[in-house]
Amino acid sequence: MSDFGIDRVLAEMRRLAAQAEGLGPRETATAEGRSFAELLEASIERVNAAQASAAEMAAAFERGDASVSLPEVMIALQKASLSFQAMTEVRNRLVNAYQEVMNMPI
Repeated sequence: MSDFGIDRVLAEMRRLAAQAEGLGPRETATAEGRSFAELLEASIERVNAAQASAAEMAAAFERGDASVSLPEVMIALQKASLSFQAMTEVRNRLVNAYQEVMNMPI
């Protein structure tokens, strides 16, 4: 895949991610100016927040809170699980990329 194709795919992925998060095009432009480390840290924080929120909902349901329904709890838990799996996959890919770069002959 050419660099132009990769850049187009990445731009489309950013646009779709911003659309899913409810961000407009203005916020997307500022996100592209951030460093990779900042983006990675923000992503980890979002995954952590999703897991904490799901755990709170599950605990509230277990306590018998009438404002929390079982389908809401299950959806929140699945979202947290999927986001954690995605984050783990990204970590694995980063580790593989790092290992490939370190094994390159000089």
